[in-house]
Amino acid sequence: MTGYVLRRIGQMVLALLGVSIIVFALIHLVPGDPVRTALGTRFDQEVYEALRARAGLDQPIVVQYFTWLGNAVTGDLGVSFRSGVPVTTLLLQRLPATITLAFAALFVALVVAIPLGIVSAIRSGSRLDYAATATSQVAVSVPDFWAGIMYILLFSLVLSWLPPSGYVSFFEDPLEWARHLALPALTVGLISGSIIFRFVRSSVLEALNQDYTRTARAKGLTERQVIWRHVMPNAWIPIVTVVGLQLGFLLSGVIVVEVIFAWPGLGRLALLSVQDRDFTVLQGAVLLIAFMFLLINLVVDIVYGWLDPRVRYD
Repeated sequence: MTGYVLRRIGQMVLALLGVSIIVFALIHLVPGDPVRTALGTRFDQEVYEALRARAGLDQPIVVQYFTWLGNAVTGDLGVSFRSGVPVTTLLLQRLPATITLAFAALFVALVVAIPLGIVSAIRSGSRLDYAATATSQVAVSVPDFWAGIMYILLFSLVLSWLPPSGYVSFFEDPLEWARHLALPALTVGLISGSIIFRFVRSSVLEALNQDYTRTARAKGLTERQVIWRHVMPNAWIPIVTVVGLQLGFLLSGVIVVEVIFAWPGLGRLALLSVQDRDFTVLQGAVLLIAFMFLLINLVVDIVYGWLDPRVRYD
């Protein structure tokens, strides 16, 4: 196990290096000058040249990349052209909101998807199964921005139950934190839940049709024992895989939902940095998102061995 984890960490480092090269190259190919954009109407040629030199933008792109990479290894991702705040500070300010929304949405998704997926598989071909499958298909097809707007109209304007947008820290007011979190988590969670539901249903249905399930029933085990002792242990691995992918997607920042609900997460920060041509912030945000994705994949692979003792890491 230790050797496997070390190998995967080495692969993560190489993957992050590749991501940094691609992101750095693509961002510098995008038209626009971040220093010129940051100066706006206060443009002065001498100030402009001085700021470019201080940011290292007057150097060849290869020199810029290795300078940025060397600083990034030490945790210095540069300074925002727009605000003058260190990029690391900006990312750490936005990260709690992103993590909160991601895990709240995943909780909503799992609460909906796992029980419904198991029941639909057990009662395959029933009205419940058809209704759940059709509903999940509709939920996947509905754009998240439209769903978010509909939830705002219903729960904020019509019923006046929840605030339409904004963010409150848990440490400031736990109740208001939960109220502001509810709508964005519901918007993203139901869409992710519909995706997870389909994997849960197909995995459980496949396990129900295996020989070991028929053997367990032939031995006289109850249906509950068959499901939880034989079916679910073999169905968990595909489910864990898609849950890990969904969590990585949520942690990367659901840009549209964050904009609709004015949620101060990484996705919204990345969008603002694109609009402002704030290259350093965008590079740091993408690198952090890639790191979280790779870390989740590593955790999922380790969980495989815990769920299925047959999995070997040699």
